[in-house]
Amino acid sequence: MKVLVAVKRVIDYNVKIRVKPDNSDVDLTNVKMAMNPFCEIAVEEAVRLKEAGTASEVVAVTVGPKAAQEQLRTALALGADRAIHVQTDERVESLGAAKVLAKVVEEEQPELVILGKQAIDSDN
Repeated sequence: MKVLVAVKRVIDYNVKIRVKPDNSDVDLTNVKMAMNPFCEIAVEEAVRLKEAGTASEVVAVTVGPKAAQEQLRTALALGADRAIHVQTDERVESLGAAKVLAKVVEEEQPELVILGKQAIDSDN
């Protein structure tokens, strides 16, 4: 059974967040980024399924900028077999990410898709 796991790049939960001076957004300058903790739990569960013999392949997927490769490397280090990076420099909104993930699921044809319960940045 192939398992697909979505991972999201978020601000590290230990970082104190600063707002831009014009109050338009969060200031991401020199901010440490990490894999969303709930996505990390999802990857760990998929790897457990593989270790138990239930799953044959774990594929991690993310949508985001080139720097999101770091989170895919983390997923590979946790035990994922492959990683798919849908690269975009645009701001990724929830609906856009869902549409892209739906296309990846359509192409990859996994038997199981595991998602984290929510993102710590947008609560989606």
